[in-house]
Amino acid sequence: MSTDIENEDARTRRKRRRWPVVLITTIAVVSTGCLAMVLGTSGPGVGHFRTPEGQKAYTEAYDAAFAALPKPTKTHDVETTFGTVRAYAWVNPNAVDDVPVVLVPGRASGVPMWGENLRDFVEHRTVYAFDAIGDSGLSEQTLPLRDMDDNARWVEEALDGLELDRIHLVGHSQGGGLAAAVAVRYPDRLASLTLLEPIMTFGMLPAWAIGWSAVAALPFLPDSWRDHALNRIGGVEDDEVDSEDPMARMIAAGTTHFDSGSLPTPSRLSDAQMRALTMPVYVAIASDKSLAGGEDAAEKAELIRTATVKVWPETTHSLPMQVAPELDAELERFWADVPQP
Repeated sequence: MSTDIENEDARTRRKRRRWPVVLITTIAVVSTGCLAMVLGTSGPGVGHFRTPEGQKAYTEAYDAAFAALPKPTKTHDVETTFGTVRAYAWVNPNAVDDVPVVLVPGRASGVPMWGENLRDFVEHRTVYAFDAIGDSGLSEQTLPLRDMDDNARWVEEALDGLELDRIHLVGHSQGGGLAAAVAVRYPDRLASLTLLEPIMTFGMLPAWAIGWSAVAALPFLPDSWRDHALNRIGGVEDDEVDSEDPMARMIAAGTTHFDSGSLPTPSRLSDAQMRALTMPVYVAIASDKSLAGGEDAAEKAELIRTATVKVWPETTHSLPMQVAPELDAELERFWADVPQP
């Protein structure tokens, strides 16, 4: 396990950034089943926008956030058993090899969450990215997802529809939990697996996150109190969130206007499942306020015999955005070392 300390200049640059960190972090908790564990749920349903006006507001915010990404080569709407998956392709004709990178976002984030990483990825490789079935985004769900078997199945069917036989699969937060589920159920598809702060994969959500999530969900709280609770989950100060950031507005619109229909909560990998993974695996864990489980999760991930596990210093759950240049370079080296068939 690597715990290398980065130089002071890198730390300073990171602290000066103003990401919608707490929004991304909070959605990963509040909307992924954290409250479901506390309050219970009524069973699976079909995710949908509550009103046409809400869907319009979300789509406008999504388009604004998406505009910051490199222009995709092609947009796909892929039919699966559980609905239509919106997928984008950035085809690099000079890619270093034939294995594409496939990105699965965190809860309520959608494809635009990869804005800080995508330019680095497409410089070397062909990249595909999904909006998740059953979540806010431009995918459309038609059948409930009963469990993680169903959740992994739509990913597998989408990969089939895109004719992607061998991939580097990358997931953040709930998307990390989903990527791990795909790896367990469809291992032959994966050239490698990358898990970035994957929730409920190597351990339970921390009690403090569940507590603050319950506070944040109370409907009678003033907005300022709720925002403070969300900031505590994110591990940031109240003035560190830019509410005008396009991605922050997109996530806010998604959480306001989209009913997720009780998506399945990622399940912890058993020791046997971890030991059975044979593809190269990269696991990135945040050092501060980790929702993946911090050092304990990193230690657990070492049961994967092929895993490279790193605790990134001075990061929170929004690790992929906070250390994008450093992480992207490390992932490119990781993918480059994956044996070719």
